Amino acid sequence: MNHAPSSSRRRLLGASALSTTSALLGLGGLSATPSQAQTTTDAWSAIERSARGQTVFWNAWAGSAQTNAYIQWVGTQVKAQFGIELKHVKINDTADVVQRVRAEKAAGRNLGEGTVDLVWINGENFAAMKREGLLFGPWAESLPNFRLVDVAGKPTTRNDFSVPTDGMESPWGMAQFTLMADSRRLPQPPRSMQALLELARSQPGRITYPRLPDFHGTTFVKQALVELAPEPGLLARPVTDTALASQTAPLWKYLEALRPHLWRQGRQFPQNAAAVRQMMADGELLLAITFNPNEAANEIAARRLPATVVSWQFDKGTIGNTHFVAIPYNARSAPAAQVVANFLLSPAAQARKADIAHWGDPTVLDLGKLGAPERALFGSQPLPGQVKQPAPTLPEPHASWVDPLEREWTRRHVG
Repeated sequence: MNHAPSSSRRRLLGASALSTTSALLGLGGLSATPSQAQTTTDAWSAIERSARGQTVFWNAWAGSAQTNAYIQWVGTQVKAQFGIELKHVKINDTADVVQRVRAEKAAGRNLGEGTVDLVWINGENFAAMKREGLLFGPWAESLPNFRLVDVAGKPTTRNDFSVPTDGMESPWGMAQFTLMADSRRLPQPPRSMQALLELARSQPGRITYPRLPDFHGTTFVKQALVELAPEPGLLARPVTDTALASQTAPLWKYLEALRPHLWRQGRQFPQNAAAVRQMMADGELLLAITFNPNEAANEIAARRLPATVVSWQFDKGTIGNTHFVAIPYNARSAPAAQVVANFLLSPAAQARKADIAHWGDPTVLDLGKLGAPERALFGSQPLPGQVKQPAPTLPEPHASWVDPLEREWTRRHVG
């Protein structure tokens, strides 16, 4: 996906930046001729020179101590290696960042005049920024380390909730719907949503999921939707009233059948996945859900869960996606933001992020593209709590399905 900047983008960049930045953005760097490769190398060197001394204001979710510590480590690395000052702007909801950039565009604040240089993003927030012209780029596939990304084995690195990324965001980590339980209490875990319903019927009050619009609760509902939809292919398209009615009818029937067997008979729902996990750890619930296949391993290593907890995914697959970083259209430090994004794709940064001692977030890289010393950074032995047999990754429904699903669930389940 090699796109040159549009004429409007050229005006925003200005003549001085265009000679280097357009060269970088105009080449994917994955199949370049020798002369193109030299041009790309020269352009990237110019980007790195421009980045030195810049400050990157990275707006990123701050709800995890491990995540915050990792971002702090990234800051020390990019400062030492590239002379970039990284500021973690701690946020609770990426939608707030989207609204801020939207307001800046309405106020006519162009490239170099924004307050956000980099944002941790995916899903409906990316779709909104792309649709409204709030993103800088394309740039992501021109990063030198993008060649290491597993675009074939992990197609969501180029497709965000069924919206093509078109080089407007750079992949950072992987996620997939995963369940966990203490094997002493649940020796035979359910391997599908239908099996989960049967378990709930046999063990009333010991299954639940977070209240929507909590992300994990929404993902639970989307997993059921993907398994039960009569025409799953329609879920990859923008939602319509007709498709919403036809494809969600089995979903609402399923959730109504499940509800009376849930914790507190489905009259209440926990606020988030952490609460569900704690109730599972306390023995009140049989299982918990996560979107990080390594979360149970992280919790076991931290001694917050016993080593008898196991993780699994459904036999026919579970929803998975990629999370990314993007640069707003009016970033003050676009060169430095690209250098930070490239560092995030380095084997050293990806291996540290994948290490449960630091975060345990699965890598976007194709380890087969790495040399032996780089592969060794990732380790090879599965740890207690990790998924032993990963299931196929099922694509997310199109981002436009999220809001109507959450609204209808709330109408039906919150009285």
